[in-house]
Amino acid sequence: MRVCFRSSVQPALIDEYRRRHAAVWPEMLRALKNAGWNNYSLFLGGDGLLIGYLECDDFDAARARMALEDVNARWQAEMAKLFEDTDRAPDEGFQVLEEVFNLDSQLTAAKSAPS
Repeated sequence: MRVCFRSSVQPALIDEYRRRHAAVWPEMLRALKNAGWNNYSLFLGGDGLLIGYLECDDFDAARARMALEDVNARWQAEMAKLFEDTDRAPDEGFQVLEEVFNLDSQLTAAKSAPS
């Protein structure tokens, strides 16, 4: 399962967000990997637009596994003040985006289609 999501970092705090993600806690990195967050990347625009991408077996299950991790609660508390929506933990505010195109999927379908 490929998942893409968006969120928003406060523009005035972008440098701090970048600094914190340049050296994520090793315990948090291990927790993400153990919870099934594979090929996980974050992309940040100059206006605070944050796009995340990951691959997992089941996104809801991967999120639920992370919710059980103490390190995740600590990380989310540390990061919360950097986001636009400070009423909830950052990982609860993800807006999941619909995948409308995937090159590999379409190439596979085109190969199996009759000529």
